[in-house]
Amino acid sequence: MKISGWGNYPFIESEVISTNQISTLQELIRRKNSIIPSGLLRSYGDSGLNAITLSSLKLNRILSYDYINQTITCESGISFQNLNNFLIPKGFFVPVTPGTKFITLGGAIASDVHGKNHHKVGTFGNFVQSIRLILASGEIINCSNDSNQDIFRATIGGMGLTGFILDATFRVEKINSTNFSVTTKKANSLEEMFELFNEYSNYDYSVAWMDTSEFGKSMGRGVLILGKELADNSLEMLQNPKLSVPFIFPNLTLNHYSIKVFNTLYNAISFKKNDFKANFDKFYYPLDILSNWNKIYGNSGFVQFQFVVPREYSFKTIRDTMNIMKSYSQSSFLTVLKFFGKSNDFYLSFPKEGFTLAMDFPIRKNTFEMLNKIDDIILSNNGKLYLTKDARMSKDFFEATYSNLNKFREIKSIIDPNNKFSSLQSKRLGI
Repeated sequence: MKISGWGNYPFIESEVISTNQISTLQELIRRKNSIIPSGLLRSYGDSGLNAITLSSLKLNRILSYDYINQTITCESGISFQNLNNFLIPKGFFVPVTPGTKFITLGGAIASDVHGKNHHKVGTFGNFVQSIRLILASGEIINCSNDSNQDIFRATIGGMGLTGFILDATFRVEKINSTNFSVTTKKANSLEEMFELFNEYSNYDYSVAWMDTSEFGKSMGRGVLILGKELADNSLEMLQNPKLSVPFIFPNLTLNHYSIKVFNTLYNAISFKKNDFKANFDKFYYPLDILSNWNKIYGNSGFVQFQFVVPREYSFKTIRDTMNIMKSYSQSSFLTVLKFFGKSNDFYLSFPKEGFTLAMDFPIRKNTFEMLNKIDDIILSNNGKLYLTKDARMSKDFFEATYSNLNKFREIKSIIDPNNKFSSLQSKRLGI
């Protein structure tokens, strides 16, 4: 069958195998020469693509739950949506979540996902206590900070390249409400946006929407969104009405001019209230209300492009990036700016202390040329790109920006000497 990541680029033919029988998985892994685990395929590029993919979706059970120690053990194919449905009525929530609940636990670990609270708590991997993993040999091992530590640190953020995650135990967060007090602050320029981040760094949750279609004095304008959990003891789970994009849009629907109109309207009408209450679904997962929204970008698909650079280089890097976009008459439809706290010890984990900018670009004839030029800026400012959102990074760029790559390769050469666990991305980058 044909599969792709969320960016609908690239598409490949793949044999997708799904089973909940562990012995069958072990035998398949022993027998196949090249495979990659997969879940809901919400990584944007080619990190979950191979001619043979082992789907985790039938491994979706909650195995145990420890109310006292606030831990839960689940199979890797369970979605964050189902985790939320189980945890919230009990007064708990996943400690870190990205901008969609339609990801699996295995995917969250493999991508070491981050959220709006990274500057306070770090990545999801910080809360993982142990992982049960099928290696390339078919052997099942347990890994944690106390056992097989190097494999543990290679697996979290390791893009599924160390083995097939069967299940994992992680800590959950006690919550007093599913509602948030949300405060918004408008920035009229990139300078103002950075000033707002510094001024409101004490908030537990922060994220900014930015308009990349504006230049000159208004370049970098947008809205900083700040959140704090309420203590109203409400654990109400709202079922938002679900809309759907019914077909793939024509390729020319999203262009610099239509994106500019959208961003201008969004800036004018959104967040008219500076302070309001929002349910967790609206606060964490605003895009989940529109299923198949990736179809908006057309038949050619799109590339999601997320980089992080240290704080001291952030303003210059983002300004120079936007100037290159201007020279190519390209804009990002959805642009998100966040501040990351300190990095962790996982070998291929993405976050490092500084600002991270995520953008998406419909694929056009000059899109990759533009991104190559932006790569040069990021490289010169000690930055890096997120593997989970990558479909075109070069091997040289990757090797120059991931400082623990050789340590990862060392571990992988021991547990998977023939590179059985591999993806289009890992082959492109020489991981």
